[in-house]
Amino acid sequence: MPFEKNVFINCPFDNEYFPILRSILFTLVYLGYKPKISETADSGSTRIVKIKDLIRQSKYSIHDISRIELNPSHLPRFNMPLECGIDFGAKLLGPSKLRDKSFLILEKERYRYQEFMSDISGNDIRAHNISEDQSTFSF
Repeated sequence: MPFEKNVFINCPFDNEYFPILRSILFTLVYLGYKPKISETADSGSTRIVKIKDLIRQSKYSIHDISRIELNPSHLPRFNMPLECGIDFGAKLLGPSKLRDKSFLILEKERYRYQEFMSDISGNDIRAHNISEDQSTFSF
């Protein structure tokens, strides 16, 4: 599938997030786009290299940066903001083909991202409004 139809998806992969991911995937496929999601099938391949390759293959990206809660060691997981940053780097510094990339950035709550990733202020971040005690969401 050509670059113009590929969509890199950077989101949580767990049961709580699955209703959102399923909706994203259904919508993309229905509209004729090709979702690109990093898989962990090959242990011999570096994950960040696979992510870089998916970013370079995709004109569009969907980044959900909502999972920044602290783990039992009181440390946040920043994989999704890291991948979002790599994609921004590709857009800003990459070849001309990548400079036309478009992003949809999702967050749990409107403006919460400003507390942990304020440098993306000025972008249109969308809140999906899902919480741990909800099984539904809205944009």
